[in-house]
Amino acid sequence: MTTKSLFITSLLASTLITSCTGNYTDNTAKTMTSSNASQKISYPITKKGAVVDTYFGHSVEDPYRWLEDDRSEETGDWVKAENKVTFDYLAQIPYREQLKSRLAELWNYEKVGAPFKEGNYSYFYKNDGLQNQYVVYRQKDGGTAEVFLDPNTFSEDGTTSMGQLSFSKDGSIAAYTISEGGSDWRKIIIIDVETKKVIETPLIDVKFSGISWFKNEGFYYSSYDKPKGSELSAKTDQHKLYYHVLGQSQKDDKVIFGNTAEQKRRYVGGDVTKDNRFLLISGAISTSGNDLYLKDLTKPNSPLITITDNFDADTYVIENEGDKLFLVTNLAAPNKKIVTVNAQAPASINWTDFIAETDYVLSASTGGGFFFTEYMVDAISKIYQYDYQGKKIREINLPGVGSASALEGDKDENTLYYSFSNYKTPGTIYSYNIDKGESNIYLKSGAKFDSAAYESKQVFYPSKDGTKVPMIITYKKGIKLNGKNPTILYGYGGFNVSLTPRFSVSRAVWLEQGGIYAVANLRGGGEYGKKWHKAGTQLDKQNVFDDFIAAGEYLIEQDYTSSDYLAINGGSNGGLLVGAVMTQRPQLIKVALPAVGVLDMLRYHTFTAGAGWAYDYGTAEQSEEMFTYLKAYSPVHNVKAGISYPATMVTTGDHDDRVVPAHSFKFAAELQAKQAGDAPTLIRIETNAGHGAGTPVSKTIEQYADIYAFTLFNMGFTALPK
Repeated sequence: MTTKSLFITSLLASTLITSCTGNYTDNTAKTMTSSNASQKISYPITKKGAVVDTYFGHSVEDPYRWLEDDRSEETGDWVKAENKVTFDYLAQIPYREQLKSRLAELWNYEKVGAPFKEGNYSYFYKNDGLQNQYVVYRQKDGGTAEVFLDPNTFSEDGTTSMGQLSFSKDGSIAAYTISEGGSDWRKIIIIDVETKKVIETPLIDVKFSGISWFKNEGFYYSSYDKPKGSELSAKTDQHKLYYHVLGQSQKDDKVIFGNTAEQKRRYVGGDVTKDNRFLLISGAISTSGNDLYLKDLTKPNSPLITITDNFDADTYVIENEGDKLFLVTNLAAPNKKIVTVNAQAPASINWTDFIAETDYVLSASTGGGFFFTEYMVDAISKIYQYDYQGKKIREINLPGVGSASALEGDKDENTLYYSFSNYKTPGTIYSYNIDKGESNIYLKSGAKFDSAAYESKQVFYPSKDGTKVPMIITYKKGIKLNGKNPTILYGYGGFNVSLTPRFSVSRAVWLEQGGIYAVANLRGGGEYGKKWHKAGTQLDKQNVFDDFIAAGEYLIEQDYTSSDYLAINGGSNGGLLVGAVMTQRPQLIKVALPAVGVLDMLRYHTFTAGAGWAYDYGTAEQSEEMFTYLKAYSPVHNVKAGISYPATMVTTGDHDDRVVPAHSFKFAAELQAKQAGDAPTLIRIETNAGHGAGTPVSKTIEQYADIYAFTLFNMGFTALPK
């Protein structure tokens, strides 16, 4: 919340019919008993079809293909029936409401973001405590703050959220995106800043887009053509960059890049430099690697100039001084570095190192006439300040061991802001005096959580192949290492994403119950640069699962917990992680919590922008070797009859158009059909919700109350442990 944009943010058939009524009743249900429940669980019968796919001569059945049709009445009936079973089960848990009440109580404190200047006003984000969405306020010259935009008024239930907020160069016009029901498809609303009134028809069908202004005349944005079929699941694979002239109809917006087969990219973005001189265009065919182009906006009809023309590395321009470009890249530098080049001849052969690669992964920002380099040292932040000649000025003394947000702002600003937190310390915003190099508390968190009563410990454990993997374990001080502590092990392990220590209210409530929270920094992530990422991709993806399994084994060996008290959790790619580990090592854990997971590895790339994930996963059509490898760990294809699986609650949103809910639907159906043990296998489907971004606070509180209640109940707790 310290920048101009707020992303309340974490890549995305007909069958034989045995029942045509869509009426799922307990009369026709399969019966299963939960070891902790006082009554039997009756699952809806999920019909099976006769769909068979063939890969390299190998036949693969897909009996629940019909659940991929998110628009069908029958799928809708199935969702309702499954939710009824799940919520009936959750309603039995005696402390579910107690957890919900405590979550709401701890969540209920004022949260204020750092100020940022646009035109004649200073803006900031604020949430009074339990508001579903953050509100944007503004004030002029230290005067009384007033509401500028309140997303809580966009819909009655709080499910319409605001994403990016971007101002024209003089700050007189603002454009912002809204998401309805959690969808990645957005609208762009354009308003006059003084009157706060909408000044033209909103832009529609915008997806995976920024808003980058050119002067006060218009802005660049990105989208796909409207897909044929379901907007929630149909494949979208040709992203385009548009330019919108203020006052012009959207149908007349010009395509700047991506309109030809030769320029076909799955992800395209455009960014105007602060001096309005250059348009920078990035294109990518997957979530890793991009080509990069430059257009001189001072010259009418100027051609695109190529900076990089392959997808071998991730490169972007962070700053320019006239024709001098500063680029961040991992080309021949897996941990990233900053280079400079002249815009008239920007090819990589002409690059000069500005801030060289180090042993640690770099992220960079600019503000106040300086560069700030943040390095992850075993997933923990260290930040340095450099001048525009590449001279190191100082290391910034951070308030502790944890994660700091970027220091960024305009060149003429004297004070910048950053937030700092870790797993046990609520986020505090600091002001940073650029000249003196001093940090002072600007806004302290109002969270009523006694962080001094908890501790976080970083350990390094060996994975199956001997690789050392870091993990941070957080718990109450004085905890007894007796193997009986309820523990949630969280992981992600993909897409170059780094898990760094950050505070969350929901996690704090788990810790208050005497729970241990452990986060493993698995291969596939970005904690140690590109090599660490690639070590968990495609034919090496099993490394990620092995790292996570080894984390669980370490926690058990060290008596933090035992298999009877261990839960695993992850979302999206982390949902895949949980699905793979629970099917490979079901006896290792007591509870599995896969959220919005990529669970059908043979078909993930056929939905929305899923084909862009092939850099990490590969595809089933890529080669017979890749097909065999994917099928060997694909969670949907590895649920086996006769196996006792852990208590499982799959969670997803019915409007998730990134990782479509069919993944979770099919996985839950397989588990319910084949579970040999007594543990429940449920699916909780949030309606009118997507992949997670913009989820209303009220829904988030309910979700975590249910997750924690389910977890503790299936560990045998009849009351909260504390």
